[in-house]
Amino acid sequence: MPRYKDELIEQIRSANDIVDVIGSVVKLKKKGANYFGLCPFHNEKTGSFSVSPDKQMYYCFGCGAGGNVISFVMEYENYSFPEAVKYLADKSGIALPEAEESEEEKREASMKETVMECLKSAAVYYYKRLYSEEGKLGLAYLHKRGLTDETIKKFGLGYSGKGFDQAVSYLRSKGFKDKIIQEAGLCNISEKHGMTDRFFNRVMFPIMDINSRVIGFGGRVMGDGEPKYLNSPETIVFDKSHNMYGLNVARRSRKPYRIVCEGYMDVISMHQAGFTETVASLGTAFTPGHAALLRRYTKDIRLAYDSDGAGQKAAMRSIAICREAGLNAKVIHMDPHKDPDEFIKALGADAFEKRIEEAENSFYFEIDHIRKGYDMNDPESRTSFQSETASRLAMIDDELLRDNYITGAASRFAIKEDLLRRAVNIAMEKAEAYPKKPAYFAEDDRDSRKPGNKGGREDAGKDPKTLSEDRAERYLLTWMVSEKAIYDASKDYLKPEDYTEGLNRMLAVSIYKGYESGELKIADIMTDFAKTDMASEAASVINMKLDAVESKADREKALTDLVIKIKKMALARSRENGGDADPLKAAREEKKAMESLKKIKISIQ
Repeated sequence: MPRYKDELIEQIRSANDIVDVIGSVVKLKKKGANYFGLCPFHNEKTGSFSVSPDKQMYYCFGCGAGGNVISFVMEYENYSFPEAVKYLADKSGIALPEAEESEEEKREASMKETVMECLKSAAVYYYKRLYSEEGKLGLAYLHKRGLTDETIKKFGLGYSGKGFDQAVSYLRSKGFKDKIIQEAGLCNISEKHGMTDRFFNRVMFPIMDINSRVIGFGGRVMGDGEPKYLNSPETIVFDKSHNMYGLNVARRSRKPYRIVCEGYMDVISMHQAGFTETVASLGTAFTPGHAALLRRYTKDIRLAYDSDGAGQKAAMRSIAICREAGLNAKVIHMDPHKDPDEFIKALGADAFEKRIEEAENSFYFEIDHIRKGYDMNDPESRTSFQSETASRLAMIDDELLRDNYITGAASRFAIKEDLLRRAVNIAMEKAEAYPKKPAYFAEDDRDSRKPGNKGGREDAGKDPKTLSEDRAERYLLTWMVSEKAIYDASKDYLKPEDYTEGLNRMLAVSIYKGYESGELKIADIMTDFAKTDMASEAASVINMKLDAVESKADREKALTDLVIKIKKMALARSRENGGDADPLKAAREEKKAMESLKKIKISIQ
């Protein structure tokens, strides 16, 4: 991995405002001094993901992910630190110099490249097998599905064969080591059979990233085998939640929208029919990660899901995800056919184009779907439906949009408009009177944490003397970050080397260095941690909220207790590590230091 000077990294970080970068893929709303939205790193319904423009950092109070703009790009794009720096440098027009790499860095940087070369070779192998004698079954299947040889070649479709380890043997013959084949997700390993092919008797669909590089495969079994579709496992180059099938082509479409469907064959059939704006999720449901990915290219989504019950439920889930991500979704109706592939084969591309133009507004689709669960001939059931409709309308934040939907819903679903308006107002009043506690927390209301989360107020209100070694140190580090006066008052008593090795000492070094330079920049601290695997943990310490201590005397006592506790622990560690060859001398020195600690009384200016 290339090494760049700290000054250049800071220039690149400063040129990329974190709110702008994250806001391009996550829908953010300003609340107070910060911005909040749905976390792109875990599924959630309420926004626990916070972005601070002042600190130039992000933190999720739900899953604990955190860091600065470099950390975000690393985690979101699955980039290494140098790759993220290069991405942001290119984005801001900053030229990067050539940088030397150590042997270890070269090996690490080349791993992904070698894995991708292995996947590319596998794709070539599968494609050639499709047109071999053994591949006739797979080729016949694709032709039966209406695909031309040109389309098969364009998508690099192939066949895995029925051999025990044919693909593995082929890749070995091309010079790929077993570790690389395993890292690429192309094999299974067992004590009984050793290394064998992962894909057996399947039509193969190469999965490509946005730069058209093979990163994985999907395989459709020929015959009655299970599972019907088998995908590559997640690897160092393949992340299902941050890639979509067909996006390498669809991203270049000039259409103002993108079509999302359910499977590989739908995408391929639609591309063959001219709808190259079509994508599909990869063997998983549509997720917030997919929505954020699409948001880079468009704000308008057309959902082309199967017309059966499962497809309609999937559409309902996807609509909610799109709405939260700030995407406008509409639903393309497939009836009387099951999916886009069947529709186009039966009625042709022109008819499908018309369906796109007639795509239904997602809000009306949702209400229509809800209505199917009520007996509209029964007064009580009909009233329940109307109440649920009012509740849905009350959730629309934009007043003008809500007003237009009320008018439209009243007409479409035969509800008296004045009654519907009153019902909506009542629903809004109830929501305001009994608000659901959001997953994000107000500045002084972070009083709960999810299991495993490092942030929140776990130590708030505790006597510093009762805290564990690790938490005592982190408590003080958090306090120093938030108040320079705490650093000024404690720096003569504690040095960075007094903190335990690892995150705490590294964080202490960064804090001391920042204050000594004249200005502590949180984003700079997070840049140091972005180079490690501790960025989120460091962010959790920085974002931990401590109870305010009003009295100056109480503040000074709390700080004094913390400093004494941490210093005692540092002395104990030094003794345990055999810091002095003369044990008697060491004992005297420790006793003297302990006595001096009793006299400490810190004053905060």
